[in-house]
Amino acid sequence: MSWSFALSPPFSSLPPAPGSVSASKTPFPPLRLSWLIWGLGASLYFMSFYQRVAPAVMTDLLMSDFQIGAAALGNFSAFYFYSYVAMQVPTGMLADHWGPRRLLTAGAVLAAVGTIFFAMANTVHLANIGRLLIGGSVAVAWVTLMKLATHWFPPRMFAFVTGIGLLIGVTGAVTAGAPLRLLADVLGWREVMGILGLSCLAVGAAIWVIVRDDPTERGYASYGPVPGSTAKASSGMLQGLARIFRYRNTLLLTVAQGGMVGTVLAFGGLWGVPFLETRYALSPLAAAALNSTIMIVWALSGPLLGFFSDRLGTRKRLYVSASCAALVCWSFALLMPALPLALFIIAAMIGAGACGVVIVGFAFAKESVPSHLSGTASGVCNMGAMSGPMILQLAAGWLLDRHWQGEMLHGARLYDVFAFQMAFVPMVAWLSITAGLALLMRETHCRPPRETS
Repeated sequence: MSWSFALSPPFSSLPPAPGSVSASKTPFPPLRLSWLIWGLGASLYFMSFYQRVAPAVMTDLLMSDFQIGAAALGNFSAFYFYSYVAMQVPTGMLADHWGPRRLLTAGAVLAAVGTIFFAMANTVHLANIGRLLIGGSVAVAWVTLMKLATHWFPPRMFAFVTGIGLLIGVTGAVTAGAPLRLLADVLGWREVMGILGLSCLAVGAAIWVIVRDDPTERGYASYGPVPGSTAKASSGMLQGLARIFRYRNTLLLTVAQGGMVGTVLAFGGLWGVPFLETRYALSPLAAAALNSTIMIVWALSGPLLGFFSDRLGTRKRLYVSASCAALVCWSFALLMPALPLALFIIAAMIGAGACGVVIVGFAFAKESVPSHLSGTASGVCNMGAMSGPMILQLAAGWLLDRHWQGEMLHGARLYDVFAFQMAFVPMVAWLSITAGLALLMRETHCRPPRETS
């Protein structure tokens, strides 16, 4: 077996996917065009991550401004995930039927409306509505990105491209770390959110003008299924939803992904900064910087693990190994008493890097069902992934309030280290479930199955 890791040979001259449009007469699109089309969709995913983790560095500002505790703040942050999760199955089915361009454009416009509404809210109830609009609108980004990748890139690039997508998303999360805190301190958090809303409008306009669902609309051959091969999907979206659960991995991955994504985003997306301030007496800016670094490691590991998985032609072995590593490292980082900062950083970085295997999980889910059901399967898998932070952020907030000792500072509640450790127990529990489910998954060898009768 060759272990050469040069990107050009495996990604530049791949044969067309089975069932794809033949390249004998019509050329496939140049990679620069594929990256442009896909990259515009990824810009909305960038903004979705920015919105997702923004409350993490504004916990004190939000708790003081809206006069709320940890449970209410966890619920406020989770409003984003309520609509995000609810939209995943409809998004997957609509991506199969309507196409990414219309979904991405509509998502960007609605995200702008929700962001501006959130920025102008004067009560937590109105702010919750804004978060609900934001989550539901940007929910279209990830599944449509995977749909675009299927049509615009060679099949062996799929896990690598989706890994780059996660990297772009987490870059948004990093921008919503220390840089957002600085901007919020200078301009005010409402003003920063208003600027983001206008940026979403600009992204929507660019997507509508430039993005196309399939290379054939630009005169190139497509890497996706030929037009007639998706006819079976037209029999009905609900029938497609029922069919994907005939395949074992769909349910296993839907639950397993939630443990990986939930732990990283419940920690890095909301409770990591106040935990680091309390446990290690870091300043808000230093805690935000360390929190962002953990998110960066998660993002960088995604493309790397996806690339290795593509090259090795296996999904299960890597997923099992990474889920076990994530369980051990996050348990050590979050629950070990009197853990020095240096050891926490090492454990959290390795744990976050192992959680980057969610990229392999998305490819795993897509390949576990027939090609024409890939959008629906991706939506269901992402619904499970985003259920993780939705549930774990709420659970952590509830447990923090249960263990609150009554301390306050500038109108915001203060929680001790023990309260945070109790709040993190559900994260470790879900990671345990993820590791167990990984052992039950069926290897796909990077190829989708034939439709069952």
